[in-house]
Amino acid sequence: MYLFRDGFYADVREEERTTTSVQYRDGAVEECNTATVKKAFVRVYDGNMWYYASTYRTEEVQDVLDRLYNMATPCAGIADDPVVKRLQANTAVQLKFCNNCVNDVPVEKKRALVAGVYGAAKSQYLKTLLAAYSDRYSLYKFCSSKGADMTYDFQLCGYYVSAAMAEGEENFSDIMLNSCDSFDKLSLTEDDVRAFISTMENFLLEAKPVQAGVYPVILSPIVAGVFAHESFGHKSESDFMLGDENMKREWALGKKVGSDILSIYDSGLEEGSGYVPFDDEGTRARKTYLIKNGVLTGRLHSAATAADLGEEVTGNARAISCMYEPIVRMTSTVIEAGSTPKEELFSRVKHGYYIASYKHGSGMSTFTIAPCRAYEIVDGKVGKPVKIAVISGNVFNTLNLIDGLSDRAEIISNIFGGCGKNEQFPLPVSFGGPYVSVSEMNVQ
Repeated sequence: MYLFRDGFYADVREEERTTTSVQYRDGAVEECNTATVKKAFVRVYDGNMWYYASTYRTEEVQDVLDRLYNMATPCAGIADDPVVKRLQANTAVQLKFCNNCVNDVPVEKKRALVAGVYGAAKSQYLKTLLAAYSDRYSLYKFCSSKGADMTYDFQLCGYYVSAAMAEGEENFSDIMLNSCDSFDKLSLTEDDVRAFISTMENFLLEAKPVQAGVYPVILSPIVAGVFAHESFGHKSESDFMLGDENMKREWALGKKVGSDILSIYDSGLEEGSGYVPFDDEGTRARKTYLIKNGVLTGRLHSAATAADLGEEVTGNARAISCMYEPIVRMTSTVIEAGSTPKEELFSRVKHGYYIASYKHGSGMSTFTIAPCRAYEIVDGKVGKPVKIAVISGNVFNTLNLIDGLSDRAEIISNIFGGCGKNEQFPLPVSFGGPYVSVSEMNVQ
């Protein structure tokens, strides 16, 4: 425990992170390494400013803390500061992964998981094939001058297979990936690889350009998730409202912003890459509804943004590592499942498109998603593959045009990617949802 001084708020966040990376390109090993790094992030607050520093020398944290104190000015009423009052003083030991830690899995077993891809990936059109495995185990310790004292862990592992095909002037690239919180849950069979290659061949040889227009669209759970993340999740990060009265009025809680059947939540309690039992200010994870039955009901907060807007903390102050200060970030952002069987959603569409996977997406007031694989829907049946450059629309208009949600939601994790904001990338997050039917969307 560290020596904290009166007249200040202070906290110390430590992380010991171990990572493994394995990568094969066209059957040859390009990378295979394991590394462990320990860092600490120290903060002091005097009611006016934050003073902070990061260090690899965790044995010198007290010295770093004392130097920060010497730069700050003591405040007799610091305990009554609106920011400090919202900071929690949780005490817990929450080690979820100590009995199935990825660090205990031999590296040979990790290599074997992806090395077998090359025996099953056969195609005359295949030009390059990349297979990779990655994992991470983090042990966190957090303590504060308010009495917080927590030890907890985080774990994620996964693989991806990336392939590129070409036939004449036509080319197509796609990725198959899977990430989860335990090596025992990962599975990559030869049948999985063969199905992936077959799907790619079909798309390369059969996909035709779409005729641009406005159509009914059904989004797969992964595409629905990236839509929720990019088009609405970032808008729910409340730091963008600070000092902006127009934004505060535009994003007033209680405002109708979507279809009556639509609910979106963010939660650090979900398993996977968005799992955050405590955020980087020591706030306990919770489930926060951003939209409930089409109505704006919540937003994501750090202690500072919650104090500024007169609201409560939500467990969303996060940093990508102990080199950075915590800022308002998402955890797992999910469109809640509806009540309609998936098959019925498709049966309602006379002519439209199914967006099965995506290359990338972005959005604030207007969103765009570039599909990877998409298919025509004709008379309620999924038909031939089509080439779609982009689907787009106004966020609020599209939220109101959602007319169906399947009865099961999926939450997708990805150890190889993450969310970027304010030069902090990649932050592990999850997103997902059910199959989502939108009555009208711009398709190009």
